[in-house]
This record gives sequence, structure tokens and C-alpha cells, in this order.
Amino acid sequence: MPSPRRRFKILLGIAISGTLLAYLFWEADIGAVVGRLADTHWGFLAASLALIWASLLVRARRWHYLFPPAARPTRLFNALMIGYMGNNLLPLRAGELLRVYVVARRGQNFWTTVATVVVERVLDSLAIGLMLACLFLLMPVPRELQWAALAFVSIDLAAMGVLGLLAAAPQGCRNATDRLLSGRPRLREPLLKALDIVNQGLAGLRTPRHFLPIVLWSTAIWVFLVLSIWAALFAARLDLPLGAAWAVLAFTGLGVSLPSSPGFLGVVQAASVLALALFAVPRMEALSFSLLMHASQFFPVTIYGLALLLVEHVTLSEAKQSARAPS
Repeated sequence: MPSPRRRFKILLGIAISGTLLAYLFWEADIGAVVGRLADTHWGFLAASLALIWASLLVRARRWHYLFPPAARPTRLFNALMIGYMGNNLLPLRAGELLRVYVVARRGQNFWTTVATVVVERVLDSLAIGLMLACLFLLMPVPRELQWAALAFVSIDLAAMGVLGLLAAAPQGCRNATDRLLSGRPRLREPLLKALDIVNQGLAGLRTPRHFLPIVLWSTAIWVFLVLSIWAALFAARLDLPLGAAWAVLAFTGLGVSLPSSPGFLGVVQAASVLALALFAVPRMEALSFSLLMHASQFFPVTIYGLALLLVEHVTLSEAKQSARAPS
């Protein structure tokens, strides 16, 4: 049984997803939504799916460079896909720990692998923050979203500042934390351990020959993602500029930072509808697009991830246990 705290987080995520879906579908014309889905341009949808998989291959390649040079991890793409499957089916984004578990089973240090995932998430947040900042500069954003986006960008910049300090002076940061918390051992020990974990994950970034590949692969990830969304827009018969795809990606990145049900159901739909409202797309058409885009990503990734459990000799029950145990 999950702890009361975990139960509360799970129920909160389900409540947020359910509320968003109820709001979006409350006055929706279901027949019109189904009609638009039936009118999908399958060629563009296939292109969108191919670009999504290209972004996943590139993401696995970048993950390799986040490990220390001597680590030599293998089959990172398999672990990544299993992790995404876990995020789609398990609560509390347990897929992140699941992919760490799969990599650790192949001989990598568990906490070093955790640290690389932490650094990867900070890099992704930086990209989302930059996209949101560009949206603010290029087009008017509704006031109710400005505060949420501003908070996200502020936290993102703070995290990048802390990460930069840790990368530049790891021992100095550790010593300063040790001195500041010398009278609070309950807080001092776990925080020092957390600093050590993140410091391990920065080993790849500190390696000079890793820096350029990380930058290039990171750029490629987001280029493939925005092109995938753009192709999905055309698949939904929405002839919109490339900026609309950037807006959907940025709003979705902001939205999935909220608690939600497994697979980010509801959050993806609400973020897409809000983003496309900037381009005067009616809610029904935007909702149809969001369902099409989400389904085209959810089902192939989930099915492939489940198949890879067999390749990696991991059972679903073992996967659930691994996702809960180290938290």
C-alpha cells in the first residue's frame, strides 16, 4: 500500500486531470470532435510520429553524454522507452525511477544514473523556459498564464544558477552547505547527500568533450519535437505557422509540471487548447488536435515500452516495485 503522502499526491493528480477534462468536454460537441478525428490526414500523422521517434533516439544519445566518461552505459534507448511507458501507466511519474532501475541492472551506479536524470530534467526545463520567454516577447499571452509562466521561468533560472554553481565549485558548495547547516543534522545529512548525487550527474557536463554534443543533441531534440507538433497540426487539418507548434510545445512543457494522472491526461489537452487559442483556433478544433496528438504519442510509446520489458527481462510487478522502493 502506498504511504498517505503518496496516496494524496496520486489523488491530487487524478483530481486535476479529471477537472481539466470535465471543463474541456463540458460543452463540447462530441460528434464534431469525432468527425474531425475521422478527417485526419494520415500522411502528416505518420510524419509526426516519425519525428517523435527521432527525438527519442536523439534524447537517448544525449543521455549517454550526461554520464561520466568512464561509465559507458548501454541500451539507453530501451531504458528511456520503458521509462516513458512507466510514466504513461504508473502514477507520480514513476517511469523516471523505472528507467534508472533498468540502466542500473546493466551495471551502472544507481545514484549516478539518478543524477543524470535530474540534470536532464533541468536542461529540459531550461529549454521550456526559453520557449516561454520567446512567446512573451513575440505575442500577447493571457494574463492568467503570465504568472504561471513567470513562476516557471523564475524557478528554472534559479535551478540553472544552482546547477552552474555546483558545476563550477562543487566542493565549495558542499563546504558552505555543511557549515550553514552544522546545527541542523536532520536537514544537513540528506541535503549533503542530495548535493553529492547531483554532483555525480554533473560529471558528464564537466567533461570538455561532452559539452558540444550535449548542446547539439539538446537542440536536435527540441527541433524534432516542434516539427512533430507542426506535422500533427497539419494532420488535424490546422494550417498554422510554425510558431503555433512552438506555443503548443511550450505550454505543454509548462502544463506537465503540474500534478496529473498517469500519461498527463487532461493536462496535455488543456495546454494545447490554451496555446492554440493564441492563434484563434476554436476550442473544439483545438481539443480534437490535442486528442490526436496525445494518442499518436501515448499508444506507440506504451506498446513499445511494454514489449521492451520482455527484452530487458523485467516484469510489470518488478517495475512497480522498483519505482516505489528508492523514493
